[in-house]
Amino acid sequence: MGFRYPHLNLEERRKIAQWLNAKMPVPEMADRLSRAPSTIYRELKRNYYEDEELPELNGYHATLLHEGCPGFT
Repeated sequence: MGFRYPHLNLEERRKIAQWLNAKMPVPEMADRLSRAPSTIYRELKRNYYEDEELPELNGYHATLLHEGCPGFT
């Protein structure tokens, strides 16, 4: 059987958001969270919001997965 990897929790997502705003490199974020850099890149891609009509809302949102996402545990 393969390995099981725990999902990022809300606290980790909030840290990523803070570090992203502070322009911390992804490899450093990964080191601080003891995660693979690919996990952080995937998280940033998955929870990035973009809207042409409301560009001020564009960016990474840490709580996107935790709010109203069916099937998320």
